[in-house]
Amino acid sequence: MANRIQTLLGVDYPVVQAPMTYIARAELAAAVSDAGGLGMIETLTPQGRADLLRVRELTDKPVAANLMIQGWKADPSIVDTLAAAGVRHVFTSAGDPGLFTARLHDAGMTVVHVVGSLKGALKAADAGVDALVVEGVEGGGFKSLLGASTVVLLPLVADHVELPIIAAGGMCDARSAAAALVLGAEGVQMGTRMLASLESAVHANFKDAIVAADDSGTVLLAVPGNPTMRVLRTGLAARVAANDPEAELLGKITQLYFDGDMDASVANTGQVSSRIADVLPVSEIVQRTWKEIQTALAGAHSRTGA
Repeated sequence: MANRIQTLLGVDYPVVQAPMTYIARAELAAAVSDAGGLGMIETLTPQGRADLLRVRELTDKPVAANLMIQGWKADPSIVDTLAAAGVRHVFTSAGDPGLFTARLHDAGMTVVHVVGSLKGALKAADAGVDALVVEGVEGGGFKSLLGASTVVLLPLVADHVELPIIAAGGMCDARSAAAALVLGAEGVQMGTRMLASLESAVHANFKDAIVAADDSGTVLLAVPGNPTMRVLRTGLAARVAANDPEAELLGKITQLYFDGDMDASVANTGQVSSRIADVLPVSEIVQRTWKEIQTALAGAHSRTGA
């Protein structure tokens, strides 16, 4: 029997690929959707917006789009772009969900908003969104220094909001998905785990750095004048974290992502990198995450001694 996230998104497995700028491309999104999950296309870059159409050449399964509100609040025409591409599910983030939710609903789209606090969750619910992504501070990318971890934030939001929830931050396999369900979620979103997949277009150096990371392998960089980011503690990021006066935080991110130059910029990556031991096909990641939850829960039950 399908849960609310499966029904809302029309997927076999409520496993969502995170909307990573430059990386959330047509090939990766199509692979996730074909595996039964929900792939996603980023819309900040021209290439990403072109992929809203190109992904339809690769799959006929549901594919979502991300809308970063801060990047589009002055240009609501993005809603027309999404509608023209036949997008039915939009994940909004980084801004006030009230600015776009009604427009997206009027265009026939479901709206899932990403939050990192209880205050943000309540605001999104008041704005009328259909579901939430609740992301703890251990996730990669832009974060609040005051943010709570997923294990604290997820049940807190679930206790106060009736909307269906997708858990993000620390999600990479059936064990983390099982924990998310116990804490109140009905699906999971993965960024770092999808980065380290065969179908991800990022350079092997980036994938290898994720696989090699240990539990101190990421760092929150809070450099004045820049947003706080969780990144791999390697290359340029390691120098910034060590207060190297010659290390410039803003680098050439595409050279890192696609040319493999780990000194060119900083690599947005979650703490869950320490639990990723190999590069896998997307189909294996998606299907094993959901199909093996019962095994994970049975293992937990056996350890209770009941």
